[in-house]
Amino acid sequence: MEARTGTLEEGQVRAMFDRIARVYDPMNSVMTAGLHHRWRERAADLAALGTGGRALDVACGTGDLAVELACRVGPSGTVVGSDFSEAMLERARAKSAAVQWEWANALELPYPDGGFDAATVGFGARNFSDLDRGLAEMARVVRRGGRVVVLEITTPQRPPLSTFFSIWFDRVVPALGRLAGDPDAYAYLPSSVKRFPGPAALAGKMHAAGMDDVRWILTAGGIIALHVGTVR
Repeated sequence: MEARTGTLEEGQVRAMFDRIARVYDPMNSVMTAGLHHRWRERAADLAALGTGGRALDVACGTGDLAVELACRVGPSGTVVGSDFSEAMLERARAKSAAVQWEWANALELPYPDGGFDAATVGFGARNFSDLDRGLAEMARVVRRGGRVVVLEITTPQRPPLSTFFSIWFDRVVPALGRLAGDPDAYAYLPSSVKRFPGPAALAGKMHAAGMDDVRWILTAGGIIALHVGTVR
């Protein structure tokens, strides 16, 4: 049972992503007109990694953001892409051998304190069953002065974009999900976005999780938010 609208238990989230792994990439491209690649590039830029750096991409999915991070650190650096869906990791492993793909639960990361220069999560934070704990774990594994970056969908507040957003996410996305063969997963997406904190509230949670200098950038007309904070 769902605890509240847009929330699933951990096992349900894992099963859902295992089911949709085969359609995840093409659905992302259709739903964003291919712009999701550019948003991940910007998230990787905000991580401010140098050659030889160490980065962790949490809830990496099929791996696109982790691959971007690997481009920033080069062959002398280390990027770990972690996820708790083996089906998603299987897709990620086929994309790049430059990333260490590992199974991990975002709420209990199996990495030492301060072991990375940056940690990122792209379109995964809203699926954390405990957002505060997930953010705290990301901050824990990043060294002092390193960065945490959160890339997420956010809900625009003003028309006409808010009207378009509502039509797209409430009607078009579920319809695409039915065509893709998993209507439940793509009905969950709009509700998960709606209950996720807005930009200011998310910034507050990042600060509470151990980050300073938290700022955010809105793009795509206010539909996409990129947050970055410095671990204290």
